[in-house]
Amino acid sequence: MISMFLPVSPPIEQPPQIMSRPESIQSLGKVLVIGGCGFLGSHIVSLIVRRHPQTQVAVLDLRTNSNRNASSNVSYHDGDITDVAAMKAIFSQIKPDAVIHTASPHFDLKPEIHEKVNVGGTKVLLQAAQESGVKAFVYTSSASVILDHAKELINADERWPLVTGDAQREFYTTTKAYAETAVLEANSKSDNFLTCAIRPAGIFGEGDVQLLPKFVGAYRKGQTKVQVGENTNLFDFTYVENVAHGHLLAVIALLQTHKILPTVPLDTERVDGEAFFITNGEPIYFWDFARAVWHEAGDRLPLNSVWHLSADFAWTIGAILEKVFWVIGKKPNLTRAQVKYSSMSKYHSISKAKQRLGYEPVVDLQEGIKRGVRYILEQDKMAGEKKGQ
Repeated sequence: MISMFLPVSPPIEQPPQIMSRPESIQSLGKVLVIGGCGFLGSHIVSLIVRRHPQTQVAVLDLRTNSNRNASSNVSYHDGDITDVAAMKAIFSQIKPDAVIHTASPHFDLKPEIHEKVNVGGTKVLLQAAQESGVKAFVYTSSASVILDHAKELINADERWPLVTGDAQREFYTTTKAYAETAVLEANSKSDNFLTCAIRPAGIFGEGDVQLLPKFVGAYRKGQTKVQVGENTNLFDFTYVENVAHGHLLAVIALLQTHKILPTVPLDTERVDGEAFFITNGEPIYFWDFARAVWHEAGDRLPLNSVWHLSADFAWTIGAILEKVFWVIGKKPNLTRAQVKYSSMSKYHSISKAKQRLGYEPVVDLQEGIKRGVRYILEQDKMAGEKKGQ
């Protein structure tokens, strides 16, 4: 059983009526999805194909040999977003109306790669987009751009300041914040180049390579008997289709503002030049989420068998393990960062996205967990069958 407690917030005004509902729009013109072969990007491509079947979708990725969509309306283009000449050539060839930029290097890579790709690559894309006449540019930022690791995030909204530099423990997150800033500063109604940023929190789902696989892996290693902290910390986890949905609403809102689509603009509240948190709107106790994943994977361990470690004790153990494993060049199963994340509250308000984008999650948390875990189990089964042939 999942326990979910929503933060108390004031009533939200309903967004104004739109002449054409987003899902009824057949074509968004030409949409270029940067990183469209990645986890989130491929889900965005699939959602465009399903909802807006007349849209011409171009996918740009470093390598486009995975997560390809079979639709004849989707084309694939290999390219490095840090290569100015290559990007200008591709944009000139495709001439997209809208760009969704989801590309980002893996969290664990070196700082110079994050700087080069997240910051430098984003600026290259902005330049190529502006020069080729792109009308709408949506950037995938991160909910962690306001996380300083000193205070918890309780129903945090877009008014919270960005945390960068020495105050931000993760250099990756600093570069995401810098890239978001560059995107929003590039917004210009006078130049007909409109931008916004989507800040998803804790993305999971089919094709996830970071969140669900680690939880399922912990179950398979018999690591479900230990809990860090008292499990009183609410946390945001967001199903990937909801994040894709938020991106498409942002594209539509920008194009409506630009008057490209056959509808009236949303309202006088701005979407261009703005950032939006996107979550499931269902903050959940951290270990309740973990147990929901483990249950779907097959775990039936009773709660009275779970050991509770205090966060302070676990932090100490993590520090010791990190030093020991650093000597042998490996990463331990328990780190201080894992202790921090599993014992702190971190959830966000999506009121702004609801008011300005008309956002509502399309898949609830429990259904998202079922889909994501089922995908992992099915992939593992097929891999086993293939190996046995």
